[in-house]
Amino acid sequence: MLSTNTDDQALDPRLVQAIANPLFPALDNQLRSGRHITADELEQHSLLQEYYPELDAFYQRYQAELVRAPEGFYYLRPRSTSELGTSILSELEMLVGKVLCYLYLSPDRLINEGVFSVEDLQEEILTLSNEQALLRMVNQRAGGSDLDKRKLADKLKSAIRRLKRIGMVSSVGSQDKFRITEAVFRFAADVRSDEDPRELQLRMIKEGEAVAGTEQQDEQENEQ
Repeated sequence: MLSTNTDDQALDPRLVQAIANPLFPALDNQLRSGRHITADELEQHSLLQEYYPELDAFYQRYQAELVRAPEGFYYLRPRSTSELGTSILSELEMLVGKVLCYLYLSPDRLINEGVFSVEDLQEEILTLSNEQALLRMVNQRAGGSDLDKRKLADKLKSAIRRLKRIGMVSSVGSQDKFRITEAVFRFAADVRSDEDPRELQLRMIKEGEAVAGTEQQDEQENEQ
């Protein structure tokens, strides 16, 4: 006869409180879709902050880790054995993330009150990176034509949209304006050291090391 005794599987009362919170269903969906929760999302962030140990234990049951980054944002990192869906960012999206982190650390962020435009991003990424290498990320046979450059601009906008969905940037006013959140430090995880982080980011971008080593959880996009 199958036992129905579940005394040894009783949920932690604080976990019950966290799950019963009206905010939890939407928050859970956001985390599972790869979103990074920053302090800008006050209520969701406060819920994670208050119940972090219990929710971390909850996601361990799914073979995933609820990460609390040193900068204070949260995200879900599935292990290889997890049944939660995972994917990685494209090469160009990784590079955009690195450049956004570089911009976040720059004096321009204070001057502009943290607001940048897609045009600002495009100018910065063309300054810091090799244009031909960028164009080849869009099309291996790119020759530098105006059409190739327009395609690159479109891909940069697409990259911003994807990073927006996972909480790296937030919209400000028009569609082309955005504010960078502290979640971009996810792209600085490999440069946390005593060395100046902005200099490290710049070196990695220029040396082509900005597209390796950082996994992200989100749906895979295959835009042509």
